[in-house]
Amino acid sequence: MNTSAVGGDVFFVLVGAILVFAMHGGFAFLEVGTVRHKNQVNALVKILVDFALSTVAYFFVGYAFAYGTTFFVSAATLSGGGEGFELQGLTLVKFFFLTTFAAAIPAIISGGIAERMKFWPQCLATVALVGIVYPLFEGIVWNGNFGFQAWLEAQFGAGFHDFAGSVVVHAVGGWIAFSAVLLLGARMGRFDRNGRPIGIPPSSLPWLAMGSWMLCVGWFGFNVMTAGSLEGVSGLVAINSLMAMVGGILAALVVGKNDPGFVHNGALAGLVAVCAGSDVMHPVGSLIVGGVAGAIFVTGFEFCQSKLKIDDVLGVWPLHGICGAWGGIAAGIFGLEALGGLGGVALMSQIIGTVAGTAYAAAAGFVVYGVLKSVMGLRLSQEEEHMGADLSIHKISSNPEYDLGR
Repeated sequence: MNTSAVGGDVFFVLVGAILVFAMHGGFAFLEVGTVRHKNQVNALVKILVDFALSTVAYFFVGYAFAYGTTFFVSAATLSGGGEGFELQGLTLVKFFFLTTFAAAIPAIISGGIAERMKFWPQCLATVALVGIVYPLFEGIVWNGNFGFQAWLEAQFGAGFHDFAGSVVVHAVGGWIAFSAVLLLGARMGRFDRNGRPIGIPPSSLPWLAMGSWMLCVGWFGFNVMTAGSLEGVSGLVAINSLMAMVGGILAALVVGKNDPGFVHNGALAGLVAVCAGSDVMHPVGSLIVGGVAGAIFVTGFEFCQSKLKIDDVLGVWPLHGICGAWGGIAAGIFGLEALGGLGGVALMSQIIGTVAGTAYAAAAGFVVYGVLKSVMGLRLSQEEEHMGADLSIHKISSNPEYDLGR
């Protein structure tokens, strides 16, 4: 490749990394708008600290687990195209891009465990998840590690196709969160003595909406720029992302009976589901996939809270865990040439890959959070939870002047 071509790819991937990094602000404000005022500062701090810890863990350990490359070489080698590194630091911006994906795992989990989780155990969980748990599965799917993809291709004619992470990122994060929420238990006052849910409304719908908008905008970097180069970029990914997003919005609007929280999360449900097959599906197929995801989120959230009595604050298990799994399977349906897709996918590979990812994530979540629970505990004390994570952990509220009566 000539210098201008490499420089164009560096800039392309860098812009993608910046867009996905901005999504973490979306995660933060989505949580800020959903949790009560006494936990808003904690939501903001968690997402930012988790990103920092994720970067360090992925730089020193996780990236090597996934791709077999370490950064313990000279800066000249890193940026100049030495063995294992592309020219002009292209490998480095790809690392930045993939780091923003890896950091989405604790950002997803944060929404499920909000308002009652201790701070430092979650920090340790982030290091373990991003340093070891996530990159092991990432490497299996995206780098062909351990022969799993080769076996699927030999058996069914195609490997597990997950272009931008419906399963690798979203379902894995959602099912780890499912395990964490079960081990953590419900918030104080979430259910009455008879197990009936007591409503805790969002603290700020404008903040929630802004979080959703930030995520939606950044998601086009998440999906489109997964191509990794200007030569590989496809407008099909962009239009499929758009159609899935609007499908999720409209389905959530109808099934959720105009509820604004469902509408704004419906957009995210559609985007979660389309990640896997956004490069192979027809736009009409993407619209259907997103619409089904929007309906799945609404019904899944209500089932989770009312029937299963699971206090998943932001509904991250139905949003990322279940909609991500649907997206993994849907790629094997709507990616088929018979349904207008580009082909190159096998439904059985999609089912096996999806089931393997969700099972692995749920088991890993129980191990990581189970060990932390036994060693140092997961929950704030009743007094701390009643006070709120802002004051009990960070010693300041989101509106300190108001609290002081000034």
